[in-house]
Parts: sequence; structure tokens; C-alpha cells
Amino acid sequence: MTEAKTETKPNRRSKEPKRAMTALQRRRLRVPRVGLHEQAAARLRTMIVRGELAPGQSLGEADLSDALGISRTPLREALKQLASEGLVELRLNHSAVVAPFRRAELTELFEAVSGIERCAAELAALRMENADFERLAALQDKIEWHHGRGELRDYFEVNQQIHSAIVGFARNAVLKATHEALLARAERARFFALSVLGRWDESVREHQDILSALKRRDAARAGQMLAHHVRRTGEIVVETLDREADDAPAPAAPAKARVRKTRKVAP
Repeated sequence: MTEAKTETKPNRRSKEPKRAMTALQRRRLRVPRVGLHEQAAARLRTMIVRGELAPGQSLGEADLSDALGISRTPLREALKQLASEGLVELRLNHSAVVAPFRRAELTELFEAVSGIERCAAELAALRMENADFERLAALQDKIEWHHGRGELRDYFEVNQQIHSAIVGFARNAVLKATHEALLARAERARFFALSVLGRWDESVREHQDILSALKRRDAARAGQMLAHHVRRTGEIVVETLDREADDAPAPAAPAKARVRKTRKVAP
């Protein structure tokens, strides 16, 4: 009698590939793409800093969405981001506006920035390495080149690199983060100040003095010079705003309402 062969059925579970993660887990691991609102914010920030969008100018969503080629949702996120930086003011039930220059706010802003950059220059004078001095000297050559050719926008870009570089050479992460938080507002006022007659020439000379003090590792002098340079920029902006306010025509007096005389009617 022959024994019947018993066939073992394959385990179906063993052949199925083991799933490493659920669909929900995969969605959570996806790296988000760079948002449109960040790109829009960067473009609008540049336009505000350079004065292409003037202080107080209305930022209509329909026009901006069309100009930037994006929908209103990322545009609104971009405007919120710029509002957190102090460049835009959001108004309930109205279009956002480019934040106007205000005398008191500018004074406080440049008091803060001058203090931060003074501290940075004092630390940088003691901590800069040879490569740092070479980089700063190269940037100084660039701003003098652009100044000689009358290229204000190019000068401004390199000027900002110099300020950020000095703060970076302090090698203090807290100081750098604090400076970056105020940078956009300070940049807008600096660009405005450079357009004032005479300030551009003055700014180049001040940068030369700051670089010389850093090369000598004269921390006190470098800090003093950079603080004065920053405060002077704030003073120029405030003085210019005051002049413009004085030169502005006085608002016309409201016309007196004409009272219509009525005849007395005999009872």
C-alpha cells in the first residue's frame, strides 16, 4: 500500500512583501517643496527695500496675484510673512499697505541696530582671521568701484554684505540671529538714505575708517565707528522725512457750509 503524498500549501502571507510603512506614514515623511509664498515674499521684499513699492502704497491682491503669477492664497501668506518683518501692514477688510516710515519707529530701529553692530564690530576686531580681512577688503574694493561708477543698486547690495559679514565675523550666533530679525527694515531705510544727496560719499569714507580700525584690531574704535555709521543713516532718514513733511502743502481749509436762509411765513 503506497502512502499518499501530502502536499503542503504555501503560506500566502510569506509570499506577500512586507510593507515598510503605511500610506499615512509616507505622507508624513514627505519633504515639502519650497512654497510659492516664500518666493513671492522674497520678490516683494526686494521691491519694498528698493523703493519700487513706496511707503504707504496699497497692495491690492488682484493686481499682485496677476503680476506675480500666483493665486491669492500664497500671496496672503507672503504678505503675512512681510508683516511679521515690519515691511507690510495688514488692515481688516482693506488691502494691505507697504509700511510707512515713522519717525519714532526709525529712531528706535537704528538705536537697536547700531547697538548690535557696535557689539559685533568689537568682537570681530578680536576674532577675525586673515581670510576674513581679505574678504572684507575685497568687498570694500567693490563698493568703491560701484561708487565711482555711480551704480547705486550694486553698491547697496555689496554694502549690505559688508554689514552682515562684520556681524558674522563676531562669531556669535545669538547676535547674528537678532541682527537678521531687523535686517529687512534696516535695509529699506539704508537704501532710502543712500539716495539722499551727499550721504553716499559720506558712507564710503565711513566704511574705509571701519575697515582700518578692524585691521588694527582696535575693538573700541571699530565699534564706535560702526555704531556712528548706523546711527547716522537713521538720522539722515528722519531728517529727510521731516523736511518732506515741512515742504508738503498744507491741507486746504474745509469750505464753510452755506446756510440757506428761509423766509419767515406769517402764521
